This record gives sequence, C-alpha cells and structure tokens, in this order.
Amino acid sequence: MQLDDAEREFRDRYAIAGADALIDAEREVLGSDYRANGYTTRQQADRLGELVGLQAGDRLLDLGSGCGWPGLYLAQRHGCSVVTIDPAHDGNVASAARALADGIAARHLAVTARGWSLPFPSRTFDAIVHTDVLC
Repeated sequence: MQLDDAEREFRDRYAIAGADALIDAEREVLGSDYRANGYTTRQQADRLGELVGLQAGDRLLDLGSGCGWPGLYLAQRHGCSVVTIDPAHDGNVASAARALADGIAARHLAVTARGWSLPFPSRTFDAIVHTDVLC
C-alpha cells in the first residue's frame, strides 16, 4: 500500500505523540493523555458530549479520531459505543490499544478509512463528532 503525503505526515505525528514530554504537555494543556493530535480540551470534549446528548447504548462515530481523542473518552464517560475512523492505520492501532487499556474494547471499533467514503449504511450512528479534522 502506498501512502499519500497526508497519511505519511499523520503516521509520523502519531509515532512521536507518545513521547513523555508531549504526553506531559497534553495533560497540562488539554487535560487528557490520549496522544492527541489537535487542540480540543477535556472541557470542550465534555461540552461536546452534552451537546450531542450522548448516553449509554448510543453509537458514536468519531471522524478523524487519530489516536482516539475525544471519541474514546466520550464513550467511556457516557457508556456508549464508538467507532473511531482515521485514514492513518497507526492512529487506529493506537486507539484500539487505548480502548483495550481503558476497558472499553468491547464497545470500540477502529476503522481505517476517509470521511468522504464511510463504510457504513445511513443511520448507523446516533451521534457523529469530529474535532480538529479540518485544520
């Protein structure tokens, strides 16, 4: 499989995202430790979950989720299931590992795909979120 420039760039970002200094900075600035590749704070993620009305049993789609932030966090906080989707395989590997570590692997599916060509039928999800995707 040949990587395009965007996939290569994100693969490289995900590779360094777990560095101790970056995790420390993420905790300090964003209030999370999901190897985030964006700027969404924990407070903003909490507000997002409230705005879309997430609750136990819902199905959430997190577009452009990278390593799983904030979709995995929202799933854990609200008891819903989540599909994280990202074009970079490395981000999906990281989100699957985090879901396992957080004890929510049974409610998580990581999918490598692009947002403009979703591999799901209409009305599969109760809520869809994306953060820092269009930057």
